[in-house]
Amino acid sequence: MFKAELIEQAAQFKSASGDGDRNLAGCPALVLNADYTPLSYYPLSLWPWQTAIKAVFLDRVDIIECYDREVHSPSLDMKIPSVIALRQYVKQSEFPAFTRFNLFLRDRFTCQYCGSEENLTFDHVIPRRLGGKTTWENIASACAPCNMKKGGRTPKQAGMTMVNPIRPTSWQLQHIGKGFPPNYLHETWRDWLYWDIELEG
Repeated sequence: MFKAELIEQAAQFKSASGDGDRNLAGCPALVLNADYTPLSYYPLSLWPWQTAIKAVFLDRVDIIECYDREVHSPSLDMKIPSVIALRQYVKQSEFPAFTRFNLFLRDRFTCQYCGSEENLTFDHVIPRRLGGKTTWENIASACAPCNMKKGGRTPKQAGMTMVNPIRPTSWQLQHIGKGFPPNYLHETWRDWLYWDIELEG
């Protein structure tokens, strides 16, 4: 079968129970790299079921685990993949993108001055008016009250203490991300994740 025909067939899959795509939104596939580790822990690397099935038809992934639910096309019934692994290894960048989300993740979603988890923003440790730059090493997560208190001063000038921010590696961010598991973990994902899940004796 030609690749275009495979893609077309994948696009024709519908819920076997006839309940439509809406009720299958809760059936994403956990995506593993070719070494069987998740592409990302936080956010967790998940693909919608349609994307996972299309990747199966294109021979880009192997199916590792499946849901009990099925979808069907005019010529084929198929269980929905719950865990898939890429056939080609995707090399991760050594350093993550410098984004607000990654900054908050590096700082564990807490103010670096008081530890609060509320009203987070970011602060230039050395203020821009004093030559401070917008870099990993000079930006820290800060709650709005601490940011206001510090103002345009250095932490020392404001009488505030903090740990000096660093430029994290992608591995460090993924390691930190393991401390923030999602609200929902399907049972078929558990063998492939490394959060603090109680092990059976």
